[in-house]
Amino acid sequence: MDTQLADWIRDTPNGKTVERVLRACVHCGFCNATCPTYQLLGDELDGPRGRIYLMKQMFETGEVSASTRQHLDRCLTCRSCETTCPSGVRYHQLLDVGRNTVEKLTERPLGERLYRRLLRGVILRPRLFAAALRTGETFRSALPATLAAKLPPRAATARERPPVRHARRVLLLEGCVQPELGPNINAAAARVLDRLGISAIPAPLAGCCGAIEFHLNAQAASLDRARRNIDLWWPLLEAGAEAIVQTASGCGAFVKEYAELLADDPRYAAKAQYISERTRDAVEIVRAEPLESLKLRPGQRLAVHSPCTLQHAQKLGGALEDLLRRLGFDLTPVPDAHLCCGSAGTYALTQTELASTLRDRKLDALESGRPELILTANIGCQVHLGGAGRTPVRHWIEWLDERAVLPDTRS
Repeated sequence: MDTQLADWIRDTPNGKTVERVLRACVHCGFCNATCPTYQLLGDELDGPRGRIYLMKQMFETGEVSASTRQHLDRCLTCRSCETTCPSGVRYHQLLDVGRNTVEKLTERPLGERLYRRLLRGVILRPRLFAAALRTGETFRSALPATLAAKLPPRAATARERPPVRHARRVLLLEGCVQPELGPNINAAAARVLDRLGISAIPAPLAGCCGAIEFHLNAQAASLDRARRNIDLWWPLLEAGAEAIVQTASGCGAFVKEYAELLADDPRYAAKAQYISERTRDAVEIVRAEPLESLKLRPGQRLAVHSPCTLQHAQKLGGALEDLLRRLGFDLTPVPDAHLCCGSAGTYALTQTELASTLRDRKLDALESGRPELILTANIGCQVHLGGAGRTPVRHWIEWLDERAVLPDTRS
């Protein structure tokens, strides 16, 4: 694709990213075939190719409209288009620059600005987030139906974590919403890893990975959070922790991109590269170990929801399914497994109507094989899918922990 970028962006780091991504695109349209919003809306401008043209026009002319912002906002950043693209276009990199630029060139309506600030202010403060959930639960009957539907059921209390006792050690990112929405998930991961001879060390001060702020176009704040996390993890890695393990695939996808996001930071580029190289999704750790150590009971008939952040961003499509089959579990087929469920970070809170439609379509696909239970690898997807009140949805590692036949006896 030929480009004639405007002077104000041409020779900047962002301009080089824009130039590289635009020149890689041959506008073939294969991306639209796997884009959830294009499939749903049928509008060229709500598919990757159309959005690329909108951003190209903006970067060449400096002109942008509220319509452009709307089409970019509707993108899930699911990256299914990147998996499909024969030219290897890094669409999400262009979108990150595009959204940030739109935010600078146009002003959102006041209500949208306040709502986004509220989301950041509540989600990223664990105590405030917990209080908001409790308040919402108390007054659920008085809330509008659309808002009440977003409130998750009360999560199970976290069970005790095993002591740190093995020579092999990893760090567990606690996250921002997972400690409240799924407090037993990381505890379950610690128990599963313990049975495999690996001790999991919590890193509670490293809360949010930065993805929430980035999704809400507070990119500078997001990168500051990434730097703080690197500073918190660094001494623990130097002390011998072999990896940073994520049980939320969305967090894992974002931390694996610290290297790209901080590549132009002279103080943090090398450290960010090191962090990204040592970040692992929980499925990557578990599948590499002797699985007979887990001693699991037979389970239910399962459908697997592979989050976009696992299959498209981390390129681990099929990894969870393969692990569960190796463990002897019966999986049902899931048509169109590449399509997003509509959770997509804060998308389910900012694009509620589209997110609900995408969720219902995803559940139809997941339930087509009549599973008894749906397993996923991301807390946002779990809450979003579970909010429909249909087939129960669990995090795979929490469910796996419950399948253990015998109490742990390793020392």
